[in-house]
Amino acid sequence: MAPATPSTTHTRAAVSAHNSASDLWTIIDHRVYDLSDFVDAHPGGSIVLQQVAGTDATTAFYNLHRHEVLSQFNDLCIGTVEGETPEVVDVGVGELSPVPYAEPMWLRPAFHSPYYGDSHRRLRREVREFVERWVKPEAQACEASGKHISQELIDRMAATNVLAMRLGPGRHLHGRKLLEGAVEGEKFDYFHDLIVAQEMTRNNARGFQGNMAGLVIGLTAVKEWARDKELRDRVTEECLTGKKKICLAITEAFAGSDVSGIRTTAKKTADGKHYIISGTKKWITNGMFSDYFVVGCRTEKGFSVILVEKGDDVDTKPIKTSYSSTAATTFIEFDNVKVPVNHLLGEEHKGFKVIMSNFNHERWGMAAAALRFSRTIVEECLKWSNQRIVFGKKLSEQPVIRQKLAKMISLVESGQAWLEQITQQMCQMSYEEQARHLGGPIALLKVFATRTTHEVADEAANIFGGRALTQSGMGKLVEQFSRTHKFDAILGGTEEILADLGVRQALKEMPKAML
Repeated sequence: MAPATPSTTHTRAAVSAHNSASDLWTIIDHRVYDLSDFVDAHPGGSIVLQQVAGTDATTAFYNLHRHEVLSQFNDLCIGTVEGETPEVVDVGVGELSPVPYAEPMWLRPAFHSPYYGDSHRRLRREVREFVERWVKPEAQACEASGKHISQELIDRMAATNVLAMRLGPGRHLHGRKLLEGAVEGEKFDYFHDLIVAQEMTRNNARGFQGNMAGLVIGLTAVKEWARDKELRDRVTEECLTGKKKICLAITEAFAGSDVSGIRTTAKKTADGKHYIISGTKKWITNGMFSDYFVVGCRTEKGFSVILVEKGDDVDTKPIKTSYSSTAATTFIEFDNVKVPVNHLLGEEHKGFKVIMSNFNHERWGMAAAALRFSRTIVEECLKWSNQRIVFGKKLSEQPVIRQKLAKMISLVESGQAWLEQITQQMCQMSYEEQARHLGGPIALLKVFATRTTHEVADEAANIFGGRALTQSGMGKLVEQFSRTHKFDAILGGTEEILADLGVRQALKEMPKAML
């Protein structure tokens, strides 16, 4: 946001007279700043400011900082240069970025799309404003501290039905007021879902982004597969109101993408009224603060999925990862946990159907988030290459940099187009049809999206140079992206497993006449 500019004007000659360490004025984007009392507090030291005392520091400033940094120092702005007007564009809360390719094509001026209407545009603005006002500040703070999401923010997301929208379209949205009425719950489709998934990613905090993962992939399984209506409705309402939290607990030390390797067991009691669950789960997102666990278990004749409530016989321990602990990555031990048989999700011994169909929405959402974060990095690179001066020229004037930008843009744009094409199919298919037809395409889309993050991270690091290694300043987003993008290539199914799944599903459709 732009600094508040006093109406006072100053000539450039007057500014030049304030050129000492104790009386230091400077000009940035036609605004005049009195830095006399800020010299010793400047994070970059006093000498840097003394070098621009009494001069126009616009080029020097933008060679080191983003424009939004100035908003932190509104009180230092004492006016503008006489006869001059600030030129740098300011983007308000909820507004679109004017940077080329910073937004998907349907949001850019002069472009059109058959997929989006007025309700999608309203929702986009409302979600972005919500994220910028409430989610992003907390996300950035938690990313630095490692703390989990606050109950206050969860309550705010519950009250506005942001939580409910994260589950995608369905009866759970009917009759709900979604973000001040941006869209009716009955008309919420998968393109609305896509907007929420991508806009929520704009908190630009990869660890914090996982704070809602448990809800999205855990509660969906309960909502779609719980056979006991009372249990389904109660757990759904508890989670959507923020009173309880839930996570998906499938992965184990012995079983990651190979779900068939699961060793956690669920044995029925003699009277057939309960399961006794024993085993461990590892790398479970949100496990540290969850009240419910959707657990994959080995049963007598196969694999089953059972909803387990947190109790004294469920032990959780944090797992330290290379991103912040705010995602609450967890090791879980189930020590002979007694669970009523009505907590079974889907049919007994046929849990693979539950998990595989549940994976579709998870992987689709991960692809959406990966492509949105990649686009943010593209925007960062476009901004940086346009303002960074090297060897007397902007980085963007170097052909090699433009080639890198072209590669990044092409990958992100093609990924978004594929994502929207699959989203259109989701809008036309039932949940069962999606499970039957879209498993392979979504798997391949996720592979493409995570390969895109790999390429984007690599090119962005070279464009930003040393700043891409620093967890503060201009390159902090690139550093975080480079450090965390690989998570999406592993979580929800590794690239190799999903690539093979996509091709194997395609081969099943090969006509024999082509042999």
